[in-house]
Amino acid sequence: MGLIPTEAKWQRVYPKGASRRRSPPSEVPAVLASDYAEAASVLSISPKASAALSRRCLQAILRAQGYKARDLAAEIDLLLNEADPAKGIPSSIRDTVDAIRNFGNFSAHPITDVTQLQVIDVDPEEAEWCLEIIEELFQHFYVRPAEAAARKAALNAKLAAAGKPPAK
Repeated sequence: MGLIPTEAKWQRVYPKGASRRRSPPSEVPAVLASDYAEAASVLSISPKASAALSRRCLQAILRAQGYKARDLAAEIDLLLNEADPAKGIPSSIRDTVDAIRNFGNFSAHPITDVTQLQVIDVDPEEAEWCLEIIEELFQHFYVRPAEAAARKAALNAKLAAAGKPPAK
């Protein structure tokens, strides 16, 4: 890792593939883990590319959870309008999940700021936020259910050893 001058300013560079983020948990499906890892690895080089990959990851997560529609905006609406309380998402995700779609759109399409007439770019902090939201989704959809299932299996094994019926 070192510093290099670019147009009279310094920029920190990392070895290719270097990321300060942790690898996704083992409970996350490989295809999602791969997209996330790639989004994390390009963050310091291209926040736009990172945000676009986070958008792709979000869409894959939603589709894997059964939220399939004509486009990502409609899939997010399905998630946000979920009637089944068992499938509901925490407010921290509910309030932020659409940010990934918007930043991903800024990355993929030349969307213009109507007040400044300039193409809207993705800042590194915004791309970082997208990764944080993806991490919350990983916890909600993959890690916590796997942990709960393992704990319940351990409880049921104890109950069975004591001659008791399994937990409800």
